[in-house]
Amino acid sequence: MEFQTATYGSATLAAERNRVLRNTYFLLALTMLPTAAGALLGVSMRFAMSPWMGLLLFLGVSFGCFFAIEKTKNSSAGVFILLGWTGFMGLWLSQILQVALRFSNGASLIGTAAIGTAAIFFTLATVATVTKKDFGFLGNFLFVGAIIVLLAAIANMFFAMPALHLAISCVALLVFSLYILYDVSQIVNGGETNYVTATLQLYLDVYNVFVSLLNLLMLLSGNRRD
Repeated sequence: MEFQTATYGSATLAAERNRVLRNTYFLLALTMLPTAAGALLGVSMRFAMSPWMGLLLFLGVSFGCFFAIEKTKNSSAGVFILLGWTGFMGLWLSQILQVALRFSNGASLIGTAAIGTAAIFFTLATVATVTKKDFGFLGNFLFVGAIIVLLAAIANMFFAMPALHLAISCVALLVFSLYILYDVSQIVNGGETNYVTATLQLYLDVYNVFVSLLNLLMLLSGNRRD
């Protein structure tokens, strides 16, 4: 497969793409604040929901916010809706954090997953930014992979098979890591010109990489309390 190098029609176009990238990274960093606040609130209040009710709530809130963000992405309202949704995602994240904290090394597992996620993000974002290669060819493959991961996760709500859980986490880690490469490449090559939408896409990538990595660490090296 041959890579295509990004072509810049003018210095102005290059400057615009760099501006979108800078704004995206800044807003992505900002989304970590409501995410952390939501997670801390969820852990402190021991937030939990049944799998099916939780799935319906999650999909309803998320797709509602996606629609609202798309409609307001060119205004400040889009930023506030995005930040509000990431607070909800932090609350949702608290459920897996509570599971991790039941292990004697739970805090260490969470820290390792966070560091690992940051390393994956910065490595792949740097590759996409420095090389300026067009990774658009990954789009269809990653979309199919994400759908398979979602369907397998729903199926495992019935079967609750540890081996399937492990496989799902491995595939999800690969798919959403590559999505980081793909989404940053889209910004660098001019395929994505709105920083609110770009932030939403990268946030989903980072969130899923973290959750997948934490799941793998719990499955492979979690020490249950006596």
